[in-house]
Amino acid sequence: MKQLVFALQFTGTAGPAGEGKLHASTKAAGQALRASFGRGGIQAVLEPAAGDGATFESDVEIIGEGTFLESGTITYGSAGSVTFKTVGHGILGPSPMKDLQFGAVTWQVVSGQGSLAGATGYITSNFTVGAQGEVVDNQFAVLFVP
Repeated sequence: MKQLVFALQFTGTAGPAGEGKLHASTKAAGQALRASFGRGGIQAVLEPAAGDGATFESDVEIIGEGTFLESGTITYGSAGSVTFKTVGHGILGPSPMKDLQFGAVTWQVVSGQGSLAGATGYITSNFTVGAQGEVVDNQFAVLFVP
């Protein structure tokens, strides 16, 4: 087994898909996230990187006030894809910024295709949703592949 650890920032939209349901569709270009820390604070930069982009599609079911279940697929360019489902439930609520909600969720990878066939692992997502359904989704993945 090989362990893969990486982070990506996806952007796109989420919108209604029936009563109590949403559909999210986002994309991420090849990228590198750099962070440094010092007396002046934290500096974080997202830089473009070579390679294919990634796409994300999910279906969300609202199960209670501020809670949801989610399942979907992430395709990592020509490398392959993974399907996932929520571990427990995700949370979503108002942020300190006007017209912006934020939340978090952990997904379990349930299958993989291409070079990710047989993948297992978890992906965490910290995300924001704007008043018009605009999504910024910061994902951190720890995957194990044969």
